[in-house]
Amino acid sequence: MNYQAPRWLPGGQLQTLWPALFSRRHPGVALRFERERWTTPDQDFIDVDRLVPEASDEAPNSVPASTLPGRNAARPLLVLFHGLEGSSQSHYAQAFGHIARTRGWDFAVPHFRGCSGELNLAPRAYHSGDFDEIGWILSRLKAGHDGPLLAAGVSLGGNALLRWAQENGQSAAATVRAVSAICAPLDLAAAGHAIGSGFNRQVYTRMFLRTMVPKALRKLAQHPGLFNGERMRQVRNLYEFDNLFTAPLHGFRDTEDYWTRASARPHLRQIRIPALVLNARNDPFVPAHSLPRPHEVGSHVTLWQPAHGGHVGFASGRLPGHLLDMPDAVCNWLAQAL
Repeated sequence: MNYQAPRWLPGGQLQTLWPALFSRRHPGVALRFERERWTTPDQDFIDVDRLVPEASDEAPNSVPASTLPGRNAARPLLVLFHGLEGSSQSHYAQAFGHIARTRGWDFAVPHFRGCSGELNLAPRAYHSGDFDEIGWILSRLKAGHDGPLLAAGVSLGGNALLRWAQENGQSAAATVRAVSAICAPLDLAAAGHAIGSGFNRQVYTRMFLRTMVPKALRKLAQHPGLFNGERMRQVRNLYEFDNLFTAPLHGFRDTEDYWTRASARPHLRQIRIPALVLNARNDPFVPAHSLPRPHEVGSHVTLWQPAHGGHVGFASGRLPGHLLDMPDAVCNWLAQAL
């Protein structure tokens, strides 16, 4: 991807913030989703939003899985795993959905637990190395769709998707044709320290904790004694949050153990299906020095590392810009596997 940022959008911080807040996510008709609720193997739930084709009539907000449009179609299904505290309404999800619609692909956004607007039930949430959850979701989508599956993951979702591909090796090909990770924090320690310092801490850390801490406290009300509520109210960065909540609730010893075991970068040679790894070198969250080099990845992995783009930004065109060029380029790459 030969991305060049517009002259009016200089620097990684602005290339991250402006697209998320102001750039056009799609032209024309707004996207409409229909929601499925799935019961998980541990008797929790996740919500999956599927894109409704433009010609469809209005439908209820939540419908049985068997009635959803395109479920048995032979056309490709693009599955997008969102980032930290993201959803089907995130700017990048809307842009990918538009590109999928213009290509005649089906499109689905599975929500990680607690990210669909309703708190999940189990004493857990989601994390950057949640490859078992990724695998269960992809397997269920594959079972209900006659056409090929393609999968993309953004930020946290991209790292988790790569970890699934790494853990499954050759067998991943039975589920998806190709995967792509966009702006994934492949070295979680490097990314965690980057987002916890300077401007990043004042803006992005506060933004994430503004939703994560209240959800964690609601989880504590569901499951008293799960962690120390007073300590949670004093959390000031993602390192502390992961140490108190993410790591112990998901089987990790502490933040260091979680960041080490969940990082995708050390295992990129294990991937055996086509995998695109896209990272801007000026991403405020993902330092350029933490990105993999060509000799670190196997023959199935393609690295795109443009100089600009910020964190899931990649705005193009005249002010205020649009967000379609990056998902179009990624989908062009994924389509080669069809």
